Amino acid sequence: MSIERVRQYFEPFDMADRIREFPVSSATVELAAAALGCEGCRIAKTLSFSVDEAAVLIVAAGDARVDNGKFKAFFHTKARMLSPQEAADLVGHAVGGVCPFGVNEGVTTYLDVSLRRFETVFPACGSSNSAIELTLPELEKYSQAKAWIDVCKGWE
Repeated sequence: MSIERVRQYFEPFDMADRIREFPVSSATVELAAAALGCEGCRIAKTLSFSVDEAAVLIVAAGDARVDNGKFKAFFHTKARMLSPQEAADLVGHAVGGVCPFGVNEGVTTYLDVSLRRFETVFPACGSSNSAIELTLPELEKYSQAKAWIDVCKGWE
């Protein structure tokens, strides 16, 4: 199970005990916010795309949407989200639990600037009923993000 993979990923950092599992789904921003009792904008959703035939993850605020123009300007290609099957195969996590932790080799993660307005955010942990609260420096470290980028809109 994918959450076990994330738990194993966090073990060496003594972070696994911070993973929260819920008796209800947290597969969408709205469901995750309800499960956590927080604003939806603080959910750090992980979106999966295909760029040059490789999986790319963009972690963005729950109220942000990908801006196709900004995406194309940064990645030099049209935004194409992975299908649920492609996400599971290429990233290693199923849609609803996609996160930047414990991913398959060759997956590149970016953090969108829409997250920078929060002290802590809540990304999923590999299942459709899990999350972890992280500071932005923790998110940057544990996601092994390549860079902070600006490819979203609607959150300003």
